[in-house]
Amino acid sequence: MKRIIKLTLALILAMSATELYAQKFARINMQEVVVAMPEFKEMQTNLEAFGKDLQEQLEQIQVEFNNKAADFQKNQATMAESIKQMKQQELEQLQSRYMEFQRVAQNDMQNKQAELFEPVQKKASEAIAKVAKAGGYAAVFDTSAQSLAFFDEAMLTDLLAQVKTELGIKDEPATPAPAKK
Repeated sequence: MKRIIKLTLALILAMSATELYAQKFARINMQEVVVAMPEFKEMQTNLEAFGKDLQEQLEQIQVEFNNKAADFQKNQATMAESIKQMKQQELEQLQSRYMEFQRVAQNDMQNKQAELFEPVQKKASEAIAKVAKAGGYAAVFDTSAQSLAFFDEAMLTDLLAQVKTELGIKDEPATPAPAKK
């Protein structure tokens, strides 16, 4: 009886090991997928426009500060002490406002980037999941993340072309370099 149990256990272990080796694994460079998406290009355009607006507002504050500082430098010798102190406070407040706006603008830029990037990344992840499920892959490793200590890329199927097809991305052929004379 013990021999039958041992034989059964050995058979179960052998079958589970075979099933493990039968699983399919794949790899993809998520960053390459995202950068190839038209939504990413649109996101970058929107982000650049947002950043340009913030930069223009910063420049307006800087111009206002520079004009008031130049006026103060030019006229401070003839100003009454109370007016001089008031102008100095005004310059300090303007400089503080500039620094605060710069800090807030940086946060706004990061938040806007996250807001615009989230749907792009979600769409790419959904396409990868769809391709992986259709291909029967147990796991897909992101080679751009480099979070694994080791994996043999040659043993993994690259899903990049399939995911690009799923997303409707067509690879543009490289333009040949002009012939040299």
